[in-house]
Amino acid sequence: MTLYSRFAAYVDAALDALEAAGDLPLGIERRAVTVEPPRDPAHGDLATNAAMVLAKAAKTNPRALAEKIGAALQQLDEVAAVEIAGPGFINLRLVDDSWRAELAAIHDRGADYGRSTVGQGTTVNIEYVSANPTGPMHMGHCRGAVVGDALASLLEFAGNRVIREYYVNDAGGQVDVLARSAHLRYREALGEDVGAIPEGLYPGDYLVPVGQQLAQEFGDRYATAPEADWLPLFRTRAVDAMLVLIKADLALLGIHHDVFSSEAELQAEGKPQAAEAWLRARDLVYDGTLEAPKGETPEDWEPVELPLFRSTLFGDDQDRPIKKSNGQWTYFGADLAYHFQKAQTADALIDIWGADHAGTVKRIQAAVAALTEGRTRFDVKLVQMVRLLRGGEPVKMSKRAGNFVTLADVVREVGKDVVRFTMLTRRSDAQMDFDFAKVVEASKDNPVFYVQYAHARVASLRRRAAEAGLDLSHPDVSRLDTEELALVQLAAQFPRVVETAAAAREPHRIGFYLYDLAAAFHALWNVGNDRPDRRFLLPDDPAMTAARLFLAEGVGQIIRNGLSIMGVEAVSEM
Repeated sequence: MTLYSRFAAYVDAALDALEAAGDLPLGIERRAVTVEPPRDPAHGDLATNAAMVLAKAAKTNPRALAEKIGAALQQLDEVAAVEIAGPGFINLRLVDDSWRAELAAIHDRGADYGRSTVGQGTTVNIEYVSANPTGPMHMGHCRGAVVGDALASLLEFAGNRVIREYYVNDAGGQVDVLARSAHLRYREALGEDVGAIPEGLYPGDYLVPVGQQLAQEFGDRYATAPEADWLPLFRTRAVDAMLVLIKADLALLGIHHDVFSSEAELQAEGKPQAAEAWLRARDLVYDGTLEAPKGETPEDWEPVELPLFRSTLFGDDQDRPIKKSNGQWTYFGADLAYHFQKAQTADALIDIWGADHAGTVKRIQAAVAALTEGRTRFDVKLVQMVRLLRGGEPVKMSKRAGNFVTLADVVREVGKDVVRFTMLTRRSDAQMDFDFAKVVEASKDNPVFYVQYAHARVASLRRRAAEAGLDLSHPDVSRLDTEELALVQLAAQFPRVVETAAAAREPHRIGFYLYDLAAAFHALWNVGNDRPDRRFLLPDDPAMTAARLFLAEGVGQIIRNGLSIMGVEAVSEM
């Protein structure tokens, strides 16, 4: 049990005692009760809002309730002082030994420090990337890929079972275009001069080896054959080849999915029909006509009866068609069935989408609410585009890809860790600039470098102490003073950061926290530049060195744990 969870239990015990004494109603709802650092560190070490959130239900004055809770907490050996602030906030000051004990806990738990059971083993399906299988990954896919993968790791660390899923959009017109593009390269491989790639086909060189493989396998059998003879075959082969490329690109980022679901298979298995039947049986799909779109006059609009999902019952602004007038499924109709399928094996669903899909969020949320009868939590995380720069200037497109910058080219230039960390340095719904010059800059302004440098400094301390022959086996943490223990206070927030980030579905919070922790460590380190007695390594005082190295390695452990969630390696040298 970490310090924050321990004090949450202390608050719970105090509330139990007040219930037993009749000062609180039995079974009062406590989910909103928190234990966290005060907004102003001058107010203490910990704060709880227990009196503020329970007073109304208890029909009592929050400050009076705070006095009773505070009196119980004051009896704890770990509490040095209790202060009731404002209308009823309870601020606690802890004895220094509480922080020394927490530093020992960080070492004892090691890689598991901060790991939580708050997820209670619930299964969460996270669908991310899901790029059309028409070419290699480009940087437009990168941010969503990293956000989704880091969120998956975060939720696992917080006690969830996670399914990482990729939805292969292999049933739309874009895969027919892919097949025709592959056929052009197939003819080229047979020796035909195909000239410039026609408008509307995929121009990238990545399809050249696909055409060569098809030529080797089939000879000229399909060179002049009608499209109907080769389109399904070329579509399947081209999609398979693109998925090999995509998986290889994702592997460069350390990303591996558990499930690849095919839209074509979903439709072939009749899943959309099954979803429609399920909804019709509950009067959630009906046959009707839509109103004319805005800007069109009634004379220009020919209403057509379509099967419509009653999405307005679930907060959408209009009911949505699940089929087109030609009988084909709409994108929404197919997506509805896909989410119905995912919900069969998960307690919660998360989709990572590009911000350009914001307009479809309401309707798919409505569909999931209907199909799961409100039992399944469903979140959509929108990811804004990344603008690629080099020294402030836009980056040119990739010749190999044809019209975009490939993810593989970027990872090979700056490295997986730089790409992943940088993608988590801002909220996913905020615009981002990725400047090749800045992301490898060795400065405080570069969070990737700053956090990695803190870990490398910790590793260098251990090496230098070993070279000096110092005995570090029995650190006396009582030597650590208030200034040094302030760093432990920040390190001890890591478990709480994990839980709040997981609850909010926001993995970037881990990156923000690690930057703050690294900054505090660097600041303490830099004190030694002006005051030699404050240095971490003191050859003439091995006991002090052992205590401070124990502190530094505790910080290093937190950085490793956080970087592991982010999918970033903690380096030992820079």
